[in-house]
Amino acid sequence: MPTSDMTITLDRVSLTHPNGLRAVNGISCGIGRGERVAIIGPSGAGKTTLLRMIATALRPSDGTLSLLDVDPWRLDRAGLRRLRSRIGMVHQAPPIPPRQRVVTAVLAGKLGQWPLWKALASLVYPADIGGAQRMLERMEIADKLFERCDRLSGGQLQRVGVARVLYQQADLILTDEPVSAVDPALSDRIIGELNREAIARGVTLVASLHAVDLALHWFPRVIGIRNGEIVFDLSPVKISDAMLKDLYASESAVVPTQDSLPVAVPAAGIRRRPLCS
Repeated sequence: MPTSDMTITLDRVSLTHPNGLRAVNGISCGIGRGERVAIIGPSGAGKTTLLRMIATALRPSDGTLSLLDVDPWRLDRAGLRRLRSRIGMVHQAPPIPPRQRVVTAVLAGKLGQWPLWKALASLVYPADIGGAQRMLERMEIADKLFERCDRLSGGQLQRVGVARVLYQQADLILTDEPVSAVDPALSDRIIGELNREAIARGVTLVASLHAVDLALHWFPRVIGIRNGEIVFDLSPVKISDAMLKDLYASESAVVPTQDSLPVAVPAAGIRRRPLCS
């Protein structure tokens, strides 16, 4: 199969929900291998819907989508399952069974890559306790290794979700508001760990964030979305306070200004890719 420099290609992609609401409206976008991209915008802008389409959880109503050199909706069931095993998704509310142990929840990141016998055996006795512990150490919750997930706070559960994706070693990392239940200091650490992981392995990271300061600080490329459409697609240094105020005009929350924020610099070796339209 031929390869390209693009991890994600969206061509006039739209999604209309069964109730008639058009959540994403004709987005065309290219995100290259190794890029780190933040998606920002007000609540209801279409950020989560866009990420779920990229994760193949939703099928576009219109347009075409290519992921890791393939059109997911032209694959058979086995092919789609293999593709999904290469995509790591961090949810705002991780879909983790309440009675599951943390170690099992983290190791579940590789269930799609392991043979069936190993996956089933790991449910009885964890297959890689050390590996799970190392990922939890990066999230500063290694002490919760054998805790039941229903005994964790919302912020701790979010960190378990991040640890699971780190353990998965995915070719594409997607995150949807992964630090919404975490304090600012930990939020910065978690987003930093995701960026370091992407840089170290040269994989693509796309993060939907409501925290504008984190987006501008950690990501070399920021896409602003409103009403299911792209408003801007720029490096942080080119995003003005006026652009941010316009993007969030429908929300009353205070938007950080560029003067109060540190600015991220693209990592060496990561080339800029074609921007969205």
